Amino acid sequence: MKILLVGSGGREHALAWRLSRSPSCTHLYCAPGNPGIEACAELVGLAVNDIDGIVAFAKERALDLVVVGPEAPLVAGLADALREEGIPVFGPSAKAAQLEGSKGFMKDLCARNNIPTARYGRFKDFETAEHFIRETGAPIVVKADGLAAGKGVVICQRVEEALDAARDMLSGEAFGDAGLEIVVEEFLEGEEVSYFALSDGKTILPLTSAQDHKRVGDGDTGLNTGGMGAYSPAHFMTEALEQQIIDDIIRPTIDGMAAIGCPFTGVLFAGLMVKDGKATLLEHNVRFGDPECQTLMMRFEGDLAHVLMAAAQGELDSVEEHVSWHEAPALCVVMAAEGYPGTYRKNTPIRGLEAADALDGACVFHAGTARGADGGIVSVGGRVLGVTALGASIAEAQAKAYEAVDLIDWPEGFCRRDIGWRAILAQDKAA
Repeated sequence: MKILLVGSGGREHALAWRLSRSPSCTHLYCAPGNPGIEACAELVGLAVNDIDGIVAFAKERALDLVVVGPEAPLVAGLADALREEGIPVFGPSAKAAQLEGSKGFMKDLCARNNIPTARYGRFKDFETAEHFIRETGAPIVVKADGLAAGKGVVICQRVEEALDAARDMLSGEAFGDAGLEIVVEEFLEGEEVSYFALSDGKTILPLTSAQDHKRVGDGDTGLNTGGMGAYSPAHFMTEALEQQIIDDIIRPTIDGMAAIGCPFTGVLFAGLMVKDGKATLLEHNVRFGDPECQTLMMRFEGDLAHVLMAAAQGELDSVEEHVSWHEAPALCVVMAAEGYPGTYRKNTPIRGLEAADALDGACVFHAGTARGADGGIVSVGGRVLGVTALGASIAEAQAKAYEAVDLIDWPEGFCRRDIGWRAILAQDKAA
């Protein structure tokens, strides 16, 4: 198959790395890609939101499959435009992508299908939101309804803080049009986990779990980010919990979407809160998580291209034998630009990547990188690298990942030094 991968982040580098190793992938393009992806795909100078350009390229090259990495082009209708031209695409339609594109849509779907989630309200005006917030009390969560680059969720410890967040969002000052409608919901306690499953609109193929680390500082302190690291599988995942997630959350979501004429094709990424062995849905995403994807692709064994094509063509029930997982856990440490998630410098040189990448069991995935004037690698984003490793245990994977981190020469970068800490603490207690 000739395949085009759309995107340019760490998630896309991990997908490109795995797709390029698929026996059924004969040529891989990536639009627009990044310097890390150059090693495993031919880069194409098309932006992710250039729907017409991507469709024209797919037709010109007679591509067999397009894999869409990020959520924004899916919400904008890229998958629809490709399907209209008869081009197989892995990713949901614009209507189905509302699962991530509108938090209110997702919550209403949960309500109709008895999917366990937090009590909530949808609001377009401040006065009714204020009443709900005061009635519910704190802690409480205020969310922009639309896409806000992973930053549209504010966990508020005080009622006044929640009122300020609601006012800022509804005014358009905080997140522009994405916040002109908000979802306010009760705060859920427990331990967060991500769970991933593929769907072709009717058949579900469960994948695996991961645990992300959202806070910028060690010990889960500081500001929320897009993710400072992850490991897979989650240390507390059991067969019973996984089955409850599939039965109570994944299956009712896929069936519920089909029932309203929005069959979901692609990867469903459920963000969950687990307490007392039961999972409750926080949010759905319609793409692989980042940095969770890096850990999943390190552990995935099989022909990923074949599996994604089967999902695109409604034949997912025929490929289960093509999916298996490395028993060893994987762990990803995000290296970010100093100052992230606030203001940070760009175009700072990064050296030592070859040495880190050459470490046995480790792989450095590029996210916010570019080529400098001298041909070297420079930083151009907030989250810049995903240093990922396999190990016989989470502790071993962690040690390997940080060994690779320490080979990278980037004075303007930083990382958390405790990725996987909950899993390691639990393993130490069990021992």
